[in-house]
Order: sequence, then C-alpha cells, then structure tokens
Amino acid sequence: MGDESEWIKLPIDQKCEHKLWKARLNGYEEAVKLFQRIEDEKSPEWGKYLGLIKKFVTDSNAIAQLKGLEAALSFVGNAHVAGKTAGEVVSGVVTKVFNQPKARAKELGTEICLMYMEIEKAEVVQDELLKGLDNKNPKIVVACLEALRKALSEFGSKIVTLKPVVKALPKQFESREKAVRDEAKQLAVEIYRWIRDALRPPLQNINSVQLKELEEEWVKLPSSAPKQSRFLRSQQDLKAKFQQQSAQGGGESDGDDEAETVAAVDPYELLEAVEILAKMPKDFYDKIEAKKWQERKEALEAIETLTKNPKLENGDYGDLVRALKKVVGKDANVMLVALAAKCLAALASGLRKKFGTYAGQVTPTILEKFKEKKPQVVQALQEAIDAIFLTTTLQNLSEDVLSVMDNKNPSIKQQASLFLARSFRHCTQATLPKSILKPFCAALLKQVNDSAPEVRDAAFEALGTAMKVVGEKAVNPFLADLDKLKLDKVNRSAAARRKSVLCPSIFFILIFLQASSGPPKKGKAAAAGGGKAKKTSDNKEVIETELSPEASEELASRVLPASCLQQLDSSNWKERLASMEEFQRAVETMDKVEMPCQALVRMLAKKPGWKETNFQVMQMKLRVVTLIAQRGQFSKTSASVVLDGLVDKVGDVKCGGNAKEGLTAIGEACSLPWTAEQVVSMVFAQKNPKNQAESLNWLANAMKEFGFAGINVKGFINNVKTALGATNPAIRTAAIALLGVMHLYMGAPLRIFFEDEKPALLAQIDAEIEKMKGQSPPAPVRFTRKAGADEDGDEGEEQDEDGGGGAGHDIMDLLPRTDISEKITCDLVSKIDDKNWKIRKEGLDEVAAVISEAKFITSNIGDLSLSLKGRLGDSNKMLVQQTLTILQQLAIAMGPGLKHHVKSLGIPVITVMGDIKPNLRMAALTTVQAWVEQTGMKDWLEGEDLSEELKKENPFLRQEVLSWLAEKLPTLRTVPVDLMLCVPPLYACLEDRNGDVRKKAQDALPTFMMHLGFEKMSKAAGKLKPASKDQVLAMLEKARAVMPAKPAAPAKAGGGKGSAETSRAPSGSCEQSKSGAAGKKPPAKGAKDEEDKTGPIFVLIPNAKEQRIKEEKQLKILKWNFMTPRDEYLEQLKTQMSTCFAKWLQDELFHFDFQRHVKAIGVMIERLESESDATISCLDLILKWFTLRFFDTNTTVLMKVLEYLKLLFTMLNRENYHLTEYEANSFVPYLILKVGESKDVVRKDVRAILTMLCKVHPASKVFPFLMEGTKSKNSKQRAECLEELGCLIEGYGMNVCQPTPAKSLKEIAIHIGDRDTSVRNAALNTVVAVYNACGDQVYKLIGNLSEKDMSMLEERIKRSAKKTAAAPSKPSATERPQREHPPNPNGTFLRKPAQEDPNKLKIMYRTYRIESSHPSIPKEFQLDLDMIEMDQSRVCEMPDLVQHKLDELLEPIMIPEPKMHSVSPHFDDLHNSTSSTINYVISQVASGDINTSIQALAQIDEVLRQEDKAEVMSGHIDQFLIATFMQLRLIYSTHMADDRLDKKDIIKLYSCIIGNMLSLFSMESLAREASMGVLKDLMHGVITLMLDSRVEDIEDGQQLIRSVNLLVIRVLEKSDQTNMISALLVLLQDSLVTTAGPPTFSELVMKCLWRMIRFLPETIDTINLDRILLDVHNFMKVFPKEKLKQLKSDVPHRTLKTLLHTLCKLTGPKILDHLSMIENRSESELEAHLRRVVKHSGNLSGLKSDRGTEKTGLYTVRSDKIGSKENTKEGLTELYEFKQKYSDADLEPFLKYTSQFFQSYVERGLRMIESEREGKARIQTSTGTTVIPQHSVDSSLSSNNEELKPAVYYERLKILRQRQGLENTSRQQRPAISSLLSSKPPVASSTDMLHSKLSQLKESREMYQQEHNNAHSHSPTHGHTRSASPAANLDDLKKRLERIKSNRQ
Repeated sequence: MGDESEWIKLPIDQKCEHKLWKARLNGYEEAVKLFQRIEDEKSPEWGKYLGLIKKFVTDSNAIAQLKGLEAALSFVGNAHVAGKTAGEVVSGVVTKVFNQPKARAKELGTEICLMYMEIEKAEVVQDELLKGLDNKNPKIVVACLEALRKALSEFGSKIVTLKPVVKALPKQFESREKAVRDEAKQLAVEIYRWIRDALRPPLQNINSVQLKELEEEWVKLPSSAPKQSRFLRSQQDLKAKFQQQSAQGGGESDGDDEAETVAAVDPYELLEAVEILAKMPKDFYDKIEAKKWQERKEALEAIETLTKNPKLENGDYGDLVRALKKVVGKDANVMLVALAAKCLAALASGLRKKFGTYAGQVTPTILEKFKEKKPQVVQALQEAIDAIFLTTTLQNLSEDVLSVMDNKNPSIKQQASLFLARSFRHCTQATLPKSILKPFCAALLKQVNDSAPEVRDAAFEALGTAMKVVGEKAVNPFLADLDKLKLDKVNRSAAARRKSVLCPSIFFILIFLQASSGPPKKGKAAAAGGGKAKKTSDNKEVIETELSPEASEELASRVLPASCLQQLDSSNWKERLASMEEFQRAVETMDKVEMPCQALVRMLAKKPGWKETNFQVMQMKLRVVTLIAQRGQFSKTSASVVLDGLVDKVGDVKCGGNAKEGLTAIGEACSLPWTAEQVVSMVFAQKNPKNQAESLNWLANAMKEFGFAGINVKGFINNVKTALGATNPAIRTAAIALLGVMHLYMGAPLRIFFEDEKPALLAQIDAEIEKMKGQSPPAPVRFTRKAGADEDGDEGEEQDEDGGGGAGHDIMDLLPRTDISEKITCDLVSKIDDKNWKIRKEGLDEVAAVISEAKFITSNIGDLSLSLKGRLGDSNKMLVQQTLTILQQLAIAMGPGLKHHVKSLGIPVITVMGDIKPNLRMAALTTVQAWVEQTGMKDWLEGEDLSEELKKENPFLRQEVLSWLAEKLPTLRTVPVDLMLCVPPLYACLEDRNGDVRKKAQDALPTFMMHLGFEKMSKAAGKLKPASKDQVLAMLEKARAVMPAKPAAPAKAGGGKGSAETSRAPSGSCEQSKSGAAGKKPPAKGAKDEEDKTGPIFVLIPNAKEQRIKEEKQLKILKWNFMTPRDEYLEQLKTQMSTCFAKWLQDELFHFDFQRHVKAIGVMIERLESESDATISCLDLILKWFTLRFFDTNTTVLMKVLEYLKLLFTMLNRENYHLTEYEANSFVPYLILKVGESKDVVRKDVRAILTMLCKVHPASKVFPFLMEGTKSKNSKQRAECLEELGCLIEGYGMNVCQPTPAKSLKEIAIHIGDRDTSVRNAALNTVVAVYNACGDQVYKLIGNLSEKDMSMLEERIKRSAKKTAAAPSKPSATERPQREHPPNPNGTFLRKPAQEDPNKLKIMYRTYRIESSHPSIPKEFQLDLDMIEMDQSRVCEMPDLVQHKLDELLEPIMIPEPKMHSVSPHFDDLHNSTSSTINYVISQVASGDINTSIQALAQIDEVLRQEDKAEVMSGHIDQFLIATFMQLRLIYSTHMADDRLDKKDIIKLYSCIIGNMLSLFSMESLAREASMGVLKDLMHGVITLMLDSRVEDIEDGQQLIRSVNLLVIRVLEKSDQTNMISALLVLLQDSLVTTAGPPTFSELVMKCLWRMIRFLPETIDTINLDRILLDVHNFMKVFPKEKLKQLKSDVPHRTLKTLLHTLCKLTGPKILDHLSMIENRSESELEAHLRRVVKHSGNLSGLKSDRGTEKTGLYTVRSDKIGSKENTKEGLTELYEFKQKYSDADLEPFLKYTSQFFQSYVERGLRMIESEREGKARIQTSTGTTVIPQHSVDSSLSSNNEELKPAVYYERLKILRQRQGLENTSRQQRPAISSLLSSKPPVASSTDMLHSKLSQLKESREMYQQEHNNAHSHSPTHGHTRSASPAANLDDLKKRLERIKSNRQ
C-alpha cells in the first residue's frame, strides 16, 4: 500500500507516465474526466499532454491501454492542438492497437483514426494506414483496410484520396490470408460505390475469379449516388445543409452534388505510368526506314505493343512521332499506314495533354491522308485524330483543319467535317467561343453547297452538332445565307445529335451533360425562342434576287405617284426636280416592310440616272438613296445598283457631301467592311483623282464612326499602296490620313507593310502615325443594323473570356500571312541538324532569311520546330544564341499563331534560361517575353512542362523562371489549374542551397497565392517533412500579408455595342474605361474601394518627421544608406509609411507590378497641389521610396518618378520649404547615381532636378554630394557631376566649394588626367569656371599637376578667354546649356519671392527660355508667376534697409561731379508717362489670363491702326514681340490642353495676336526694329502654331491658319532682311539639331528661307553680308557638308547651296571680302565653297594683300609706341582710333607673339580709353535731362537727410560694372568692351533684348504706380513705401564693389 500512497498524490500527467500500470490506469481515467471538463479547446492545460498521447495508445498493459485509447479519443476530439500529434499517434494505433485481440481496442483505434480525419488530418491518417498495409502481420493489414473502408464510407471520396488506395488494392488481392482478401474485396466494393467504372481499369489484372466476384457484388449496389455521412470540422455548414435536406425528405439535389464527385475521379489518374522509350527496340529507327515492308511492320508492331499501356511516362517522343508521321504521310503500304495511325492514337491516349506538343505536327498529315478510301485506314486515322484532339484544343488545330476544308478531294473534306462534328461534341459553350466557331461555320457553309452528297451530309452534321452544343442563338448569325431547306436540315441534324451519346469517356459525358442540362438551359432556350422571330425579321441579312427593269417599274408604281414616275426622265430639269421631291416625300411616309428598296433605287438609276447634269436634281437623288438605305430593308443587291453612282459623285464639289452620307447609310444597312471594299475597288477602277481622294477621306472617317471590326485589311493595304504611288498629292494625303486612322486600331504592325516605300513618303507616313500616338480608338457611334445587340453582347463576353488580351490579336489575325512550310525543305532541315556546326549555322541563316522575307507567316512551319528545338541544346553556344534570335523573329512574324508551338519550342527556351552563360540566359528570357506578348500566359502554365522545369536542380534556371513568374502572375486574372503542379517544386526552391533561388522563391510565393489561395497552398505544404513544413507555413503566413490583389476585369461599357470597342482601347486610357463603365452599377466592393481612394493619400501627423529624425540619430532605426536596397530597408520603410500613407496607396507603391507604381505616382502628381502640406510632412518617406525606384531598370517608372520630382521641387520652392540634412542625405546621393544614366532623356531630367534642388537646399551642401559622385566607376556619372560642379562655381562663386576650395579643386583637377574624354573635358571646364571666378589663383588651388595635364589646362584657359572675349551673346544649340545660379549660396533660400508686377513679362519669358532648353536665369531675377497672376495689382514691399550704413559702401568709389547722375542709359525714356504706360500694357499681353491679354492687345491694336500714333511704339517693338510669342507659347502648352477653357476664347486671343502682328508688320519702319533673336523666336512660335493639329479641329481653325500664313509672308517682307535671314538660319540649325519637333517644322523654315532668297536681288544692297556669312559659317560648323548629306532629307543642303549661289551671283568675287567676321578663315568650309563658286582670279589676293600690308605697317608703328614708357598713352590712343577706323581688323595675329602681360596691358588700356569716352558721352546725355524725380536723387542731393533707396546704388553699381567689363553690355547701342580685340559684333538674341528692358520695365512700373497712387493720396513719402529694387543681397553688393575697387587700383 505504501507504493499506492506514493503515486496517488501525483498530478494526472505524471500518473499517466508512471511505471506502475495501475497508476497509469488511474491517470488515464482521471484524464478522461479532465478532458471532458475543459471547455476551452485552446486551454494551456492541453499542452501538458501533447507528448504523452502516443504513450496512451501504445501502453504495454492491455487493460490500461483500453482506458488510454478512450483518453486519447477524448483528447483528439476536444483539444485544439491535437492535430500536431496525428502522425505519431496513428502510427502507434496501427502498430500497437490493430494487432490486439480485443475487438474494443480495434474499434477505439479506428475511431481515433476517424477523429483525426475529422479534425482535418485525413492525409496523415491515410498515409499511416497505407503504410500499415505493408505490415507483415495480417491482423494489422485487415484492420487498416477496414479503417480505410469506414473512412471512405463516412467521409466520401472527396476527403479520402482514392488514387494511392486503388494503387495498393491489387496487391491485397494476392495475399495468402483469406481475411485480407475478403477485406480488400469489401474495400473495392465501397470504392466502386463512389467512383463506379473508373475502378475497372486498375483492377483488370487481378485474378479472374476475384474479378467475377467483384462484378457480382458491384451489380448488387444501389444505383443512387452515395452520400457523405460524417463531416470535417470545416464542413459544418455542409453538414447543416444535409441535415436540413434529410429533414425535408428531399434527396434529389444531392444527386447533382455527387455527380460532381464522380466526375472528379478519372480512371486515367488511378493508373501507374509506364516508361516505354527505354524499352523500344534499338534498331527501330533503322528498321522503320527499311525498304522491306515486313521489317517496317515489325518495328511498328513492337511500338504498338508498348503503346498499349493505358498510361505512359512523359519523355521526349519527338523522334518517335516524326517516324510515325513519316509512315502515315509517305508509306505506300496502307496496312502500315493504319498501324502507324494506331500507334499515334495509343501514344496520344497514353500521354494525354503531354502529347499536345506533337499534335500540331501530325494533324495536317493525318488530314491529308484521309484521301485513302480503305475503311480500315480511314478508321485508324479517325481514331488517331480523335485521340490527338483530346490532347490539345480545337483552337490549336483550327488552322490545320481549315486549310483542308477547301481541298479538291471530297474524302478529305468529308472526313474533316466529320472530325469537326465529333470534336464539337466534346466542346462546351465556353470552349467553343464565337471566334473559333465563326471560321468553321464559314468553311462548312461552302461545303453545304458541294457537289458531293457525302461532303454535304458531313457539313450538315457538323453544323447541327455545333448548334446543339452552343445553341441556335450563337450559330444562327453565321447561317444567314442558308435557304430554308438547308437550314431545316441543319436543325434536324441538331435534334438528332441531342439523342445520341457517342463520347467514350465518362469524363466527357458528364461535361457534355452539364453543358446541355440544368436550369440555365431553360432560361437560354426561352431567350433563344423569344428572339427567333425578331432575328428573322430584323437581324438576318436581307437577300434578294436582281429585279428586271419591268418588275422594278411595276413594284415602284405601287408605291410612287404616277406623275413622279413620268417626270423622272423628263428633259426639263425643273420637272425632274419636282419628280424627285415627290419621290422623297413618298419614301419618307412609306412603311419599312412595304418599301421595295431595289425597285426604288433602280428607278433612280433610270435615264439620265447617275449622269444627271443638274446638281440640284442630283443632290435630291443622293438624299433619297440615303433615306431608302436608312428606312428600308436595304440589301447588298440594292446597294450594288447605286454604289457606282455614289462613288462617281463622291468627289463632286456640290454633291460630294450627299454622296458620302449615302455611302455611310449603306454601310449601316450592309456593313461597313462590305461597303468599303466595294467603294475602294470601284473608285480605283476609275481614273478620277478627286473621287479617289474623297473616297479615302470618307473611309477614314467611316472607320472612326463604325469601328474597325471585320475590315479586310489586306484588300485595303493594296489599295492604299496604289494611292500612295499616285501622282496627285491629294490622293497621297488622303491615303496617309487613312493610314493614320488604321494605325489607331492596328498599331505598329501596319508600318511594316510600307517599309519599301520611298524615304520621303515614309517620313510623311511616320509623321501621321506620330500624330496618332497616345490616342485611343474612338468608341463607335454607328452600327450595322443587321448585327443586333445580342451579337455585340456575345462579342463582349467572348473578349472577356479571352482575358482581355484578345483585342490586339484580332487585328493581328487580319494581317495577310505567308505559308513558309514549302520553303522549310528536307535539305534545310538536314542542314540545321548537320554534324558540322558551320553547316548548321548556314541552315539557321537561311531560316532567318525566309522569315524576314515573309514578314508575317502562318503557324505552319513544317518540321522546323523540332530542328530549332534541337539547336536550343546545341553544344555551340553561338548557335543557341542565333536560334533564340530566330525565335524572337518568329514571335513577331507569326503573332498569335505562336500558341501552337509553345509546348514544342517555348518550353525548351525556358530550359536555356538555366544556361551557365548570362548572355544566353538573358537572350532566353527576352525570347520568352517576346513569345508571351503574342501567346498570353495560359498555354505556358497548362500541363506539367513548367513544373518539370522547376524540378530540375539548376539554380540559374530556378532563379530565372521564378523571377519571370513573379513578374507575370500578378498581371493575370485567371490561371489554369495546372499551376498547382508548380507548388511542390516551388517549396523545394524555398529550401534550395542557393540563396538567390530561395530569395526568388520567396518573392514568387505571394503571386502564386493570389491565384491558388492560402488554403490550397498550406494544404500542399502538409505533404512536406515536419521541419520543412513549419518553415514553409511561416513563409506562407508572411506571403499572405503581402499577397497582391488580382487585376480587375476590364470594364465593359454600359451600352452593349460599346463593350467590344472599349476593351480594345489601350490600358493607359483610364478615362475611357471609366466613362464606359458608368452605365453599369459597379459591385459594392468596387464602390467601397473607390470611396477609399477618394480620401487623402497622405496623413498629416504633427512632429512625425521630427520623431523619425530623432530615432535615426539615436540609431533606433537603420540609417538610409546602402549600395543596393535590402529587405530590412523595405520593411522599415513600409512600417514608417503605414501610419501616414493611405493603405491602398501603400499597397500600390510596394506592388510587384511596375504598372501599379506608375498609377500610384500618377495619383501623387494629381494630389500634389491639394495635399501640399501633407506631402511636406511625409517628404522624407516619399523621397526614400523614390530612391528605391532609382534601382529599378524600368524606364517607364523612372520617367514617371522624375516627372513627379520636378513637380515636387517646384512646389517646395513655391512653398519656400528647405530640405533638412536628414532628407537630403537620404535622397541626393541616389539621385546623383542617375546622372550617369545611359539615356539622354533621363540625364536631362536629373540635371533639371539638381538645378531645382539648389533652390530648396543650399548649393554649398549639394556640392559635397556631387564631389562624391565624381568618384564613381561610371564615366558618364563622373563627367556629369564635374559639369554640375562647374555650374555651381559659375553661379555661386568660390564660397560654394566645401569643405575648402583648395581641397575640392585638388580632387577635381585629378580628373584632368582621366582616360575618358568627356570626364577630362568636364574637369577642364570646371577648372576654367574657377579661373573665371578667381583668376590666376587657380594654379595655387589645384596643386601639382603633371606636365601633360597642366598644358591641357593652360590651353583650355587660353581658349576660353578668347571665346568669352569674342563669343556672340547667343550660345549654339548644340552646346550643353550652362545653368546660372544666384551669387550667394544662402541668400536664395531665405528671400521671399517678392517682385513687382511689370517683371512678370520678364520672368514668363525666362520660363519660356528654360522650357525651350536655353540657358536658365539667375534666381534673383525670377518671379512667382502664380502669385502674380492671382493678384495683378499687388506690389510687394521690400524689407526696410535703413539699418545698413550705406555710405560706407560708397566711400572708396570715385564719384564724378555732382551734376553727373549715374543712371541707366534709357533714363529719359523711363520718365515719359506714355512710355511707361506702353510698358505696362505690353507686360499685360503675356498675362496668363486670356481676357487680360485680349484687352491689352486691343489697346495696342488701337495705337497701331492709327498711323499718326503708331510711332509711339518705336523702341518697344522687341519688348512687344517678346510678350506676344510668350503668349503664343502659353496658349500652345497650357490653354490648348485645358479642357475647361472655351476654345472660342482661345481663337479670339489668337485672332487678336495675329491682327496686331499684321498691323505692326505693315509698317516697315516699326517692323525693321525687330532684332534677330526676337525674330527667330517669333518665327518659331508662329510656325509651331501653323503645325498645331489641335487648331485645325476647332471651328474657324482653318481660317486662323490662313491668317498665320499671311502673317508669315508679311514678317518676311517687312522685317530687316539681315536680321530675318540670320534668324531663319539659326532657327533651321536648331530645328535640325533637336529632333524632338515635327519634321515639317524644318521644312517650313526652309520655305521661308527660299522666299527670302527670292527677295535677294532687290535687297542685296541693304543687307549686312558679313553677318549673314558668319551665320552660314556657324551653321556649316555644326553641320559640315558630310553631316548635312547624312540627314534624311537633302533639302537643307540644297537650301544652303542655293543661298550661297544666289549671294555669289549677285555680288561676284567681292563676296570674299565679307568674311571678316569669321575666325580662322582658312579652316572655314564656307570660304572654300565660295572660292569654288566664284572661281576667283589672282587679282583678288593682290588686292587684299595691299590692304593687309597697310594695316600691318600701322600696327607695327603703334606697338613700338606702346612699348616705350614715354609714348605708351599716345600709342594706346592711336591703336584705339586705328581699331575704330578698321573695325574688321583682327589684332590677334599680331598680339599672339607678345607676352601674356603685354597682351593684358594692351587690352586694359583699350578698355580704359573706351570707358573714358563712353563716360563723357553719358555725362552729356545725363546733363540734358530736364526732369529729375525725387525718388531717384543722387548722393549729391542727399543732404536733406532723406532715406536713400537701394535702387540708386544698384544703378551706380551697374555703370561701374559696365566700365570694368563685368556687365553684359548688350543693353547699350555699342559693341561690347570685351570684344574690342575681335572684329565680330555681338548678335543680340531676344534674351539680351530682355536684359536691356529690365530697368526700363522696373522704373516705368514704379512711375505708373506712383501716378496711380498720387491720384488717391497726397502723402509725400508715399513713393518711398514701395520698392523698385530687385532686393539684391547687400553683402554681395559689398563684395562686388570691393572687387571693382581692387581692379581700379
């Protein structure tokens, strides 16, 4: 008893594992009670027993074991964690319980097994029970069989997987133990109850006696389907449903459910696959080629025996199939043909879907062989083709079948139709869509009329079967042309089909029954019945026979008045007109059914008919035709009567419109495709060019109205080619316009047909296509009346089935294709398969040539597919690469037909993705992508091929395939069920040894899950080993969280007819799809999503950003710093974003599909303005996300990213926001990575962003980032960073160099020795920028350089000095635009954008110049446009500057006598009130507000129209023209794109502008004031307007274009001819350099030049030849003769030659004296050209040398004087006067031999003399000023203690800078001081003209404001409260004045 007292006190769990059996027994009893007491299935108490349950069931004591089993059963039934113990417990039950003698133990053991199944562990239980069947103890085997039988009986075949059970069953029948055999028999009976006949094939080989016994038992079974009686925990809802049904006593509906169960089991699945390839006779391939038929027969019989196995192992059967195909196709012995066909049939049946790869190769051969008459051959071929059909789809075989449907041999036609009939029986409505049925019906309709009765009968049978399968509603539209007798025959055939059941497989019987029975059918039948009458009356095409003239007259007389008929052919036109009016009235009142359309139109054709000479009568006739076509049942027969007449009148000026309306009406009645085909063939049979052009125009418009469906592209392409070759330009133009419309629907493939055209024509076609880019096809507005709404609805459905991808393919199907199978000869195939690689290469070259020659090909490529497949595994990698290229070529050429070759060629390409060479893997991936574009993904995912590839343990292959699947799967709406086969290999990849494979598998996991669902995938994981399983389940949970949503179905349009077209629109056109969907009420879920998306996308959380900064500083989170983004960074960013980003936006931003990224960025762009504050609060996160996108390779995303960033930084600048260090550090380094991008367009955008960045982050802080960028390995990045550094130094001075100038410069100078030329140049340019900023000090800063580098630098500095001294003010278009920056790196960011209103014109112009990629403008001259436009009247105040001691600034400066006022040269003009008013009005012209601009233009127009007043505009012409073309640009880029603006207002504004211009350029005196730069920009704006296609579409647009034409002519005639020619030359150069604009732009510029050349004889004396020749020289430098000839067009070359020839002709040899402005004349291509033209004589050079000698002598005398101390001043003065006298003299050659010091001395001296003389002149003009306003007093008047304004000092500074050569002096009417040593005058661009107006605008605005304010206020200080200064930084002014002072000293 002592022992008992020890264990009795122990806890239950310890008792249960006690060594004493009584203790254990007690423990089990208490455990049973405890388990029943615990109510919570998730209680922690259960966990204590997890490890003990196995011991419960395996207890060694029989009594304790019984109680342990009860406890275990209670545990399994109640505990949530019980599932974890399933494997070990059931294993224990099998081995330790089922062998017990006690029946109770076995019962409990079985019950435990069933309970585990109930808690979802059926697979584990079944596996353990099946293992038990192999046990040596027969008791255990019997118990396991019994447990399996009970499980099947209670749970059904859906829960118990029967395949492994059936597989194990035959072995049990062979057992020696009778008990085992009997139990096996019971189990077989139970299985038969569930799957019926599917069990027969696996048990065919058991003992015949046993089989007979089984058959007897099976017969006894009730015919009713069995029911599931026990349910899983997850099936409780199903259980409730069953209980409810049984309570109601109804069991009928259960039968349907069970039918599905039966259908789910396929006998084939229960069989074991047999491997036969290895068992084939080794001499098979030799024997099959033997000459003796007996040997061939032996070989075939061996194969027949092997293929009798019902299920075959997958393998490469390509060679075997090819051998059998050859026998079928070519063997003369019909017995062998039949035998080979049987082998093919057996192969197809044994391989099933795996045979699909070979189906396309053998089908054509079998169909052709049906010409054999012998029944046994025909039967064998039928069996073969039927078996092959079951391995593939009808769509895949359609092309082969259709190709034999019009064969001459009736047997082939008959058998093809019978094959279709049999195939249709296996189809359903889903698998036989209209797109497949339509071509078959068309072919069968031809056979219905065949002369051979057997062909007709077969066709009727096929049509009847189709009607039976898809219903009358779907087939009837295709049978419209059948007469009633034949239609009845089809219907009878369909009725007969309903009764016959000819399908051998249960599987197909069930599908067939399912498709043709059940409630849906009733609804459909009713609908079909209801619609039948309507279809016959409305929808069926009207067919009528031709009427004789007499019959027509009789019918017409019944419905028309007699007088009308009599007067139809009257000789008096008035009577004919009256007759036609009566005719029209009669038609209008006639009933549709009664109207004899054909008779009426034949009456209209009655003499004079269509030869009617009176246009009024003719118009009436055409109108009547339109009415008849619209109102009557108008047939093609009737149309044929009138079409000829309509086509003849379509080009008529008066009747053309009516004729086109008639054609459109006929299109509606008889379908556009038919009408269009008739019209085009008729019109091109004529020779009337007007008719041809107008017919094409009508057709282009009709295509837009009707849509493109059914159009015979091939026919039109031939006609369009004819039209393109026409001599009449109108026909060519119309043809090109038609091509543009066709391109909208067909896309890129259209262009391929016209590649043979002449380049000029091709350029026009490309221009037209370019216009259409980005446009989507318009929704059709007209429809063919016979095609009812039903049909359209079907079409929409069909496209939906296709997954939306079919739209593009419809067009591809229309393209004419060539059959190249004949060119794939045996010789070519043998070449490709040759042993010598060179011959193989030759073969591949020939294949490539065949494909490229054919352009578009059919899917029939003979034996090529097998040969190419062989080359994909070629040992010579070069040939593999070539084969991949051919396959890419094949994809484009074959189009959608490629689907047939996915299995035979596509899958082998995937194998190449595992190649060890990266370039081959890349090529394979590109090939697969090209194929998928044509085929879609469905064919790739079907079958086991893809999963087999993934099973291969090749890390490269797995990586590439998984990466490809992860990219493609998220874009699919549906996937084939076979995708599930890829899951086990996917799980294997998750545990692959290779890290990259594991990573790719993890990435692919969510994309698999989105299609297969979490449940299926976790169930599949249940089969893994426990360790792997836990790991995979954890990954699945993780993937579940990031699982992407399935893409939405494409929106169908509300109206049935729009649906088909809507789906055709490109995916980008969201608006169209939205509007289309408006008609239908969207589902609630979608509506909810939309609601969510309307909320804010960013959440503004106070101090959230500061908190993130703080956390990063404290190292709580990762610092945003990496070489490539890792997962932890992504996770961190996701977490941070989740609080402040809308959830849907975050999902889009982190989606796998890049298109979702583009969409998300689009939304962010839309909300940027409305959510600017929230955007700023999340700015750090937004910028971080964008840095991730910089690591993507997708250009589309990158361009969208850059677009957003530009807008973002513009907004930040406007909001006066400055980036924090934290934001800059996490963004700028990654942005700089992209500055080295290979694509120009990306680099350009990144440079623009860097410029904007300097406005929101100090330039001195951007500098170190760029310095870091110069260390990159990417040479482009180094070069760009160095260029940017140069720009910063130029703009901001040396202060920007961080940490110190010396350190930075040393690092920059290192790059002078770089290997890359662009890097060297960039480094040199940057050092030159430093030299320009700090002079010779640069040599000290850069440190020691190698001799070579130093010499390069010195040379560059010298060259840049010359350039700056002599450069024209406008840079050439080819140079990279240098960005200017504010002089103070910090000042920019602290100043508010407060400028005055008159400066608006200036800043708008600067914006325009920036957008035109001209040099950008310093920040201090910029304005906030939006602010100004919002408040036109506001003038911003300046900060009070009184605290600065301004006098100190002026102390060191020598101020002249008090009487001199240092004011601007235009001081007089500024204070003229008329001038200030004009300035103000002109500034309003460029306003963003249309009305403001129109009012200003009206005021100016009033002035210009009055000749006496027009002179006041003098001096303001450039300013006015600048404002005008800025407004033109604003309209072009902004107003025209704004749908909210009324287009009439825009036309009104355009009219005002053009009216003003015409008035201005009618006055020659004013017109000649326009400078070259302004004229250039004006011409640019006007020509752009002429080419704007949007204007033509607006009402009155054509009139506007004509006005612009007139204006251009006026501008060319009246402007200064020199300026005009120069402007056009520069404009032509720019247009040829930048290819972005339309090609017609440069053509129009050249036309203008030709007109100017025509004026030359009259204007040659007035033009400045030197300047024109300089421009020509500059043009020829950019475009040398060779480069000019390389352009697409030779017109620019001819234009230039014509100009030079004309000038030479008019001036003769003297022209060579006008080359003075050109440097290095001897190197100039121009001089050489001119010398050739004038063929000059020797006198010329003598003449020139005299003058040259004179100059040389004079120079030598003066240089001697300069060199002596005493006469230096005199020498310099004389040299200055000499320079003035000989303005064309170049001193460079004389100075270059002197020292650098002497050159600087001479230059400085000349500048001093220039300044003195200029100063005197200025003083004289200043003293002549009569009125000096108080607000501009000089320092001499400051004694009255007034506050001095900054404007005064600004003016003084400007003049001092001008004197020292530091200011751009183009604003004065004299040559630049810096160009004194050069003979070239500066060419002023409009930018410089604008500079010259700055002060004028500022002060006139101030005057205007003062006058305005004085009218309201008398305060004397009022003028001082507002500022006219641009608020320049005073510290900077100090520095500049210091510099001037030091220079003076």
